[in-house]
Amino acid sequence: MDLGSLAVLRGPDLAIDALILQIGALLVVGVVATGLAQRLRFPSLVLFLALGMLVADDGLAWIRFDDAELAQNLSVLALVVILFDGGLSTRWPSMRSVLAPASLLATVGVAVTASVIAGTLLVGFGIPTETAWLIGAVVASTDAAAVFAALRHLALPTRLRELLQVESGLNDPMAILLTVGFVEAQRRGVTADEWLLFGIRQLGLGLLVGVAIGAVGAWALEHLPIPGAALHTVLATAVGAGAYGLAVVVGGSGFLAVFLAGVVLVERAPRFRRRVQAFHASLAMGAELGLFFLLGILVFPSQLAGVATEAITVAVVLVLVARPLAVVSSMAWFRWPANELAFVSWAGLRGAVPIVLATFPLTVGHPDGQLVFDVVFFVVLLSATVQGATLSPLSRRLGLVQPERT
Repeated sequence: MDLGSLAVLRGPDLAIDALILQIGALLVVGVVATGLAQRLRFPSLVLFLALGMLVADDGLAWIRFDDAELAQNLSVLALVVILFDGGLSTRWPSMRSVLAPASLLATVGVAVTASVIAGTLLVGFGIPTETAWLIGAVVASTDAAAVFAALRHLALPTRLRELLQVESGLNDPMAILLTVGFVEAQRRGVTADEWLLFGIRQLGLGLLVGVAIGAVGAWALEHLPIPGAALHTVLATAVGAGAYGLAVVVGGSGFLAVFLAGVVLVERAPRFRRRVQAFHASLAMGAELGLFFLLGILVFPSQLAGVATEAITVAVVLVLVARPLAVVSSMAWFRWPANELAFVSWAGLRGAVPIVLATFPLTVGHPDGQLVFDVVFFVVLLSATVQGATLSPLSRRLGLVQPERT
C-alpha cells in the first residue's frame, strides 16, 4: 500500500465549511470582546458594530454583503428573540406599576421626539419634508436590544429598570406606524383615517394576540405531559415565535405581541420561570451581538462622512432636547424624582430598531432611502457609544445605584 497516496485524501469540500469556521472565530472574538468591554465599562454592542464595519467592504473586505432585505429579515428574527427575552424577564407586578408612564413614553414621547427631529432637519438643513419626518419617525423609539444590554449590569431601582424596559418593548408599534406612514406618503397619498386604523390594528391586535398566545403557552407548560426540561424551553420558544407570527398575519404588531407573550408566559407558569429565562437570556445575548455585527456589515463607513453634520446635529438634539421633552411631557404627571427623570432622559438609547426601520425606505426604493439609512446609522453609533458608555457613572452620580444583595 502506498501510504503517500493516503496522505492527500480529503473529504468533500462543502460550501458552508468556511462559513462555519468564520462563525466560530467570530464567536470567540465576540466573547473576548464582550468580557473586555465589561471590564472597561464600554458598550459591547458598539464593538460588534465596529467589528462588522471592519470586516466588511469598506474595511478588510473579508465579508461582502449589501442585501438590505436579507439584513432586514435577519434583524427582525433577532429582535423577536431579544424582545421575547425582555418579556420573560419582566415581572407583571413591576410592569403594572410603570405601565402608565411607559405607555405615554411609547406613544406621546415617540411623537414628540419625531416632531422635534423633523423640525430640526427642516429648519437647519432644508431636507425635504417627507424625508425629514421619516428620519424623525425612525429615530423616535428607544431600542430594546441596546436598553436591555445596557441595563443588564446596572444595579438600578426596580421601578426605574422596569420603566425603561417596558418602554422599549412597547414603543416599536408607534415607530412602525410613523415610519410606514411616511414611507407610504412618499409613494401615494395616505389619509388620516388610514393612519388611525393602522395604529389601532397594530396596538390592539398586537396586545390581544400577545396576551392570548402567552396564556395558551403557559397552560401548555403547566398541563401537557412534556418530557424533559429541554422541551419546555423549546415550547417556550415556539410561544414567542407564534405570538409574533400570528400578530403579523392578522395585522397587529408582532414586536408588541412577542414582548407581552413573554410577560404572560412566566407570570402564569411560574414553575418554569428560571428554566425558560436562563435559556432565552443566553439566546438573546447571542442575538444582540449577532444583530449589531450584521448591521455593521451592512453599512458603508465611507458614506457616513457625507452626512456627518446632519447626523451629529440630530444626535445632539435628540439627546439634549427631544428626549428630555418627551420625558417631561409624558411623565410630569406621575411625580417621579428629578434624578430618575434625568436618568430616563439620558437612557433613551437608540440601537437596532431604528436601523432596522431605516432599511424600510431602502427596500421599497425611497428616493432618499440611502440618506435616511446613513443618518440613522450614524445617530445610533453616537447614541450607543456616548450614552451607553456613560450610563453607569451617571447612575452613580445621580445616587441611583442600589446596594448589591449578599
